Amino acid sequence: MTASRAPAEPTVREFEATVESVDGREIVLDETYFYPESGGQPADRGTLDGHLVDDVVERDGVVVHSLDADPEALSLAAGDAVTGLIDDAFRTYCARAHTASHVLYGAARRIADDLGYAGFDISETKVRVDLTTAEPLDDGDLIELERLANRAVWDSLPVSWETHSAGAARDIDGIAFNTKTEEGAMSDGAVRVVTVGGASAAGDGETPDAEAWDVAACGGTHVSNTAEIGPVAVLERSNPGEGVTRVEFAVGPTAIDEVGAVHAAALDAAATLDARVGDLPEAVARLRDETDRLEADLRDAREELLAARLRDLPTAEVDGARWAIGTVDDADPNELREPASEALAAGEGDAGDGLDALAAIGTGDAPFLVVAVADDVAGGDLDAGDVVDAVTDEFGGGGGGGPTFAQGGGLDADPAAVAAWLRER
Repeated sequence: MTASRAPAEPTVREFEATVESVDGREIVLDETYFYPESGGQPADRGTLDGHLVDDVVERDGVVVHSLDADPEALSLAAGDAVTGLIDDAFRTYCARAHTASHVLYGAARRIADDLGYAGFDISETKVRVDLTTAEPLDDGDLIELERLANRAVWDSLPVSWETHSAGAARDIDGIAFNTKTEEGAMSDGAVRVVTVGGASAAGDGETPDAEAWDVAACGGTHVSNTAEIGPVAVLERSNPGEGVTRVEFAVGPTAIDEVGAVHAAALDAAATLDARVGDLPEAVARLRDETDRLEADLRDAREELLAARLRDLPTAEVDGARWAIGTVDDADPNELREPASEALAAGEGDAGDGLDALAAIGTGDAPFLVVAVADDVAGGDLDAGDVVDAVTDEFGGGGGGGPTFAQGGGLDADPAAVAAWLRER
């Protein structure tokens, strides 16, 4: 068995080893410091005797290195001594990101009830942690997670790891230990436990004295102190499953860029609103109120305009009732209900007589029909729904409604032809 030594000695970047076996492009060494992909942490990058390591996986307790090389041209054989070089930048990033996920989980312990762990993943630009909580996390929780995580970084909490028996590990108070965290953490019945903190560095209640910030079964690589993580920037949250909140965050340069971008956006918004950054919430609230007022005024004005256009429709006597019938441009059937009622209530047609009913046919790519009937004559022989049914029977489409208002769509005819048919029926 050649388990990786990376979790135990994460600072090693160069090592000597002996080739145990070669199978095509796959190499097994007598020992290795390459980290195999496991539990959400990607495999290390680097080289073996100058050959690029394409992937590192663990199979049945054996670490297998896949080389980016032609097997026919590969000169390595069992018994050869080789030098392994691990990509320092990527290993350092993964170690910082992995420890940051523990720090974020520790922060979540302090704000969420019934907290559980549902997985994590490190990508090139961000880290995700999936949490199960009694209640979904909101924007305020995200802000507090970010604040607490960065405070734990600032407090320079020690990070340590040691191996326990499975039973002893499960008995550790508050340990995050489940089927997902066990992956890569267990070996021959022993469990590797990673602890962040242990006593308050600040002594001000952010980290309770003699209480670890986070304790978890974990087989990944970590930094030795939270100060090595650098800034943490929470990016967003989502809900990939019932009871699960996914938190995505960045560390290092990506986090610095994110914080800078957010600050720039806040300054730009503040300049646009002629306000200080700290006053943005109040300025935005005032702008929202003003926007709501203007939108309400615009809706009222549009209703009045549409009502005026409906009142100006040509009138006709149809079966003893006085109708206003015509086409309407640039309108939606749903926004004509109130204007149609207002037009009928005004009682003004071309001849100044009271209107009994109104029919408006919308022009455009999808002709529609709206029919409104005055309350005092609705029912019996004058029913808006019956009129719409008659039009759709004649011109296709469908619709419906009640005695005083109905609408139809999908008419397969020129709107002017529909208007003419309604006047002559």
